Amino acid sequence: MAKFDLIMPKMGESVAEATIIKWVKNVGDVVEVDESVLEIATDKVDSEVPTPAGGKIISLLFKEGDVVQVGAIIAHIETDVNAAVESTPAVAAPVAEAAAADIPGIAQVEATANHAQPAAVVSGEGRFYSPLVRNIAASEGISQAVLDTIPGTGLEGRVTKNDILAYVANANNASGGVAKAATPAPAAAAPVAPVSAPVATPAVPVPKAAPAPVSMNGSDEIVEMDRMRKLIADHMVMSVQTSPHVTSFVEADVTNVVRWRDKMKDGFKKREGENLTFTPIFMWAVAKAIKDFPMINVQVNGTQIIIKKDINIGMAAALPSGNLIVPVIKRADQLSLLGLTKAVNDFANRARINKLSPDEIQGGTYTISNVGTFGNVLGTPIINQPQVAILAVGAIKKKPAVMETEMGDVIAIRHMMFLSHSYDHRVVDGALGGSFVRRVADYLEAWDINTQL
Repeated sequence: MAKFDLIMPKMGESVAEATIIKWVKNVGDVVEVDESVLEIATDKVDSEVPTPAGGKIISLLFKEGDVVQVGAIIAHIETDVNAAVESTPAVAAPVAEAAAADIPGIAQVEATANHAQPAAVVSGEGRFYSPLVRNIAASEGISQAVLDTIPGTGLEGRVTKNDILAYVANANNASGGVAKAATPAPAAAAPVAPVSAPVATPAVPVPKAAPAPVSMNGSDEIVEMDRMRKLIADHMVMSVQTSPHVTSFVEADVTNVVRWRDKMKDGFKKREGENLTFTPIFMWAVAKAIKDFPMINVQVNGTQIIIKKDINIGMAAALPSGNLIVPVIKRADQLSLLGLTKAVNDFANRARINKLSPDEIQGGTYTISNVGTFGNVLGTPIINQPQVAILAVGAIKKKPAVMETEMGDVIAIRHMMFLSHSYDHRVVDGALGGSFVRRVADYLEAWDINTQL
C-alpha cells in the first residue's frame, strides 16, 4: 500500500489560502478518483476539492473553519501501490458562491493582505492570525504585543476581522475619535516589475469610525450576512475609501441598436439557440472607446499608474441569491460581435448555476453594470478595485427627441438610454472620464443597422 498526500489546490493567480467549509468525507471513508473530499472557500469562489487518487482516507489534517495555505497537505489517502499517483494539486470545480471581487468579480481586502505580507502567522504566544487581521493591525499601528491581548471570537479563540475592528473602534472612541498611534507599520518594498496584480490602497490609513448604534424592537428580524455579502460589503467600503469617485452622465440615442436587434434576434435564436441581448453591443462600444482612451484601462499601485495592454471587460451579473458576481471577458477587443455574444451568454448562464472558475472572475481591467435590467434609468456605480472606472447602462426608454434633418429640426420618438460613468479622480480627470463615456455613446449612436452577425 502507498500513502497519497492530498494538498490544497491553487484556486487562482492571487489566491494564497482557502478556508475549509466542510469535509465531505471522513477518516475511514473510501474515495474514488475525482470524487469530492471537501468544500473550500476563498475570497474569489467556493469550490469542491476532488482527489486525484482513489483509496481510503486515513487522516484529515485540518478542521472545518481552518484557513489553509495553498500547497499545504490537508489529508492522507491510503492507495494501492500500483494505483498511486504523484501528489499534484487537484483542479477545483466551482459549486457554490463566488465573490466579488473582480465584483464589485473582484482584488478584495484580503488580497491586500496577501500582497503586502505573509498569508498567515503564528505569534510568540502560539496564536494564529489571518492575513486580513495582520493587515488591519499594521495599518492601525497595533503592535504584536497588543494584538496578542485582543479577545478572539473565532475558531479556537482566533481574532477575527470583526474583533480587531471592534478593538480599533473602541480605541478611537476612548481617544476622542483619533486612531491609536502605536508602532508604525514598516514601509512596503518597492514593487518589482512586472506587477501582475497591483492593489490600489490609500497612501495614509483612514481611521475607522465606530458604527452608528442601531435601534431595534421586538418586531424586527435579524439576518446575518452570508459570506459573499460580507466580502461584497468590505470590497465596496474599501473602494469608496480608496478612490475619490466622480460620475459623468451621457444620454445616447440607441434607436439603430434597438431596431437592429429586433431585426436579428429571432433568426439568431433559431440559428444559435441563444438569446441576442444588448450587452455584447455595449461591450463592443466600450472596447472600441478604450482603444481611443487607453488611460481609462489602468490600475493604481501607490504612486504608479499601470497601463494595462489587455482589455478585459467584466460584466456584473446578479446571482439567484441576490448577490453579485463579475465574470471577465478577456481580450474583449479581439473578439467579433458573435464571439462577444457567445461569451456573454456563456458567462451569464454559468453564473446563475455557480459554475464559474476562479480565473474567469479575475483579471478585469474595466467593468460594465447593466442597471437597466432592473428598470433603472441610471445609477452611480462603485469602482471595482483595482480598476479605475466602471460604466452603468440604464434602461432603454422611448422618448420624444429633437432631431436635426435637412428640412430643419423635428421631434421624433427615439429609443434613449443613459450611460453613467464613475471614475477614480486620482488618475482620471473630468475631461478624460467625460470624453470616454461620450465616445461610447457615439459608437452606439453610429451603429450600422445592416451589421451582420
